[in-house]
Amino acid sequence: MRHAPAARTPLAAVLSAVLALTAAACAGGGGTGVRPAAPAPTEPRSPAALTPAEVPPVLSRGQARAALITEDDLGEAWEPTRGAATWRDELLKATAERPDCHRLLDVLYTEDLFGTGAPRATTALDDADGGAQLHYRVTSHRAADLDRTLAWLATLPDTCGRFTARAPEGAVRDVRVGALELPGAGEARQGVRVTVDGGDAAFLTVDLAAVRVGDDAVSLTNGTLAEPADDATWTAADTGARHLTEARRLGRAQV
Repeated sequence: MRHAPAARTPLAAVLSAVLALTAAACAGGGGTGVRPAAPAPTEPRSPAALTPAEVPPVLSRGQARAALITEDDLGEAWEPTRGAATWRDELLKATAERPDCHRLLDVLYTEDLFGTGAPRATTALDDADGGAQLHYRVTSHRAADLDRTLAWLATLPDTCGRFTARAPEGAVRDVRVGALELPGAGEARQGVRVTVDGGDAAFLTVDLAAVRVGDDAVSLTNGTLAEPADDATWTAADTGARHLTEARRLGRAQV
């Protein structure tokens, strides 16, 4: 006697059962079936709510470049530089025992008055007639940090009025530091005049000056082996501060 074959479960019925069980598990609130809540949308913060590191700088690099001086600001004898003056290595690459005096020499050699952080814009100009070279830069830092550096600069005629520096090959340099008068530009300003007696090498005079406008500053060195022209340093500081003030005004208008 033949038995009837067992009925086969249709595939569609099996799939339907699996889907039904899955749906029931999700509806039952099982730990693995609960979807995480969607994160709340982030509300934009106003600039006042940002930390100092997050606040965008007032000046773009293009605006900082617009704050630079040019040869037209200094007179017809000045032109774009043709390269670093040889006296930079011969007379400024030296060391001193007193920390403040050593730091001053480093600043004169590296042009980095305000410490870490790349300058936002730089330029260099040569006096074709007198042989002077002027290096100029626009830098952004906190106003308190800029003022701290300016205050240090003001102490140098007392702490480093006269000291001995030693070149890498051992030659001794006699260095003197005096106060430098600057125009009443910007919100704060300071400058010193440094002379380096290299003996037979040469006698170098370098003006180091800076002017702060808000959280930005212009700084410069103006060095020569000849008689320094006072008006070049004065004009660069005064004109540069006015350029920087205007660049900052335009920057704020675009924010």
